Order: sequence, then structure tokens, then C-alpha cells
Amino acid sequence: MKIHSCSSYQKGFLDGIPIGLGYLSVSFTFGMMAVNMGIPVWGAVLISMTNLTSAGQFAGLSLIVSGAPLIEMALTQLTINLRYALMSLSLSQKLHPSVGLIQRLGIAFGNTDEIFALAMQQPEEITTRYWFGLMTVPFFGWVGGTFLGGAASTILPDALRSALGIAIYGMFLAVILPPAREHRSIRAAVLIAAIISCLCYYLPVLNRLSSGFVIILCALVASTVMAILAPIQAEDTTEQEVQR
Repeated sequence: MKIHSCSSYQKGFLDGIPIGLGYLSVSFTFGMMAVNMGIPVWGAVLISMTNLTSAGQFAGLSLIVSGAPLIEMALTQLTINLRYALMSLSLSQKLHPSVGLIQRLGIAFGNTDEIFALAMQQPEEITTRYWFGLMTVPFFGWVGGTFLGGAASTILPDALRSALGIAIYGMFLAVILPPAREHRSIRAAVLIAAIISCLCYYLPVLNRLSSGFVIILCALVASTVMAILAPIQAEDTTEQEVQR
């Protein structure tokens, strides 16, 4: 059963409201951190308008402020956001045949983890109208939260800004802990990445690496080790798709 085009945008808009509300709180922290690190409010908002990747934006902040080379920033973003290429390949199989190249480019821009997960759960094919309805509220929630966080950091007292600064660590813990509790392999990957990060901080030679290359090293080593020791079997992937 396919969604009629006249109502598909409205359905997508309503489906995207919970995601948009969640993005509002996360991007509030991003806007606050960006301004605290010296980026103007308009600069933080521009970053969020042209990027919809929370982990990539947070990682990019330190690189921007430190004046890291463009190649380092590009490799860091490639490592962090490589999953979107795989997600897009999967999503392309579910798109309606009427979705053209230009529409696919717009869809790729808004293909975040949460939007992708919700779209893939739909029983019908994804139309252009539905997708853009789905990403409307998350987009404005992400950009609006960035603006509110950046503007608030310019008027809040230093003590309160420092207290709110730990919100980002709580967010990342909220992302990591639920799947880590269920899967031993994820716990092991997190532990490996944490150990490598500590080694890069304390060891004489490794501590000369910039934060961008440390992120790349942690991600590549942890994912490679776990891909060898605990690969995901094809039947497990098929079972997960059936359950969806």
C-alpha cells in the first residue's frame, strides 16, 4: 500500500516531530559549545544548516578552533560519517521509482541515523514528499536548537555555562550505554577505543597526534579488531531485517 502524494508530506511531517524535539536538545549543547570555543552564533547556525551530523559537528569543533589542516578535517569526517554511505545504499532500495537524481541528493542531505531508522520502518515505499516532510521538523529543530544554545551562552553566567557543558558527555553516554548493555562486542569496541585514546594522550610519540587523527585511529583500530574477532554474520543481519 502506497501513501498518496497529497498526504505523504503531512504524514512525514508528523512522524518527524519526535526526532525534531530530540535534535533540539542536542543541538542546544552544540550551539553553546561552539560559541564557548570562540565561534560566533551565526557561524554555529551556518554549520548546523549545512551539516546534519551531531558526532561530526562536535568532532569538527576542536579541529576548526585549532586550525587543523583541511585534509585532517576531511579524513576525520569521512571516518565518522562513513556509515551514512551504507545507510544510503540501503535506503535507495526503498525509494519510490519516481524519485529522481536531484531528489536523491536532497534525501542524502537529510539521511541521519534517526530519520533513516524511521523511514526504513515504513511498510510502503518512500516518496520524495514523505521524506522531505520527515526531515522538516528535525532540520529546523537542529538549526533552532543551535541558535538557542549559542544565544544562551552569550547571556548565561559562566558557572551555569560550565554546568551545561557536561550535557554533551551525558548525550554520548546515552548513545553508547543502551547498545553496549545488550552486545558484548560493542562493549569491547568502546573499551578498545578508550584504551587507544588514553595511549594517544599519555605515550610520548602518540601524544603528538592531533585530535582529528586520534579519532581516526581509535575508530579504525576498534572497528577492525572487532570485525575480525566478532564479525556480524549474514544470517544475523537477515534476522534483524525481518524483525523490523
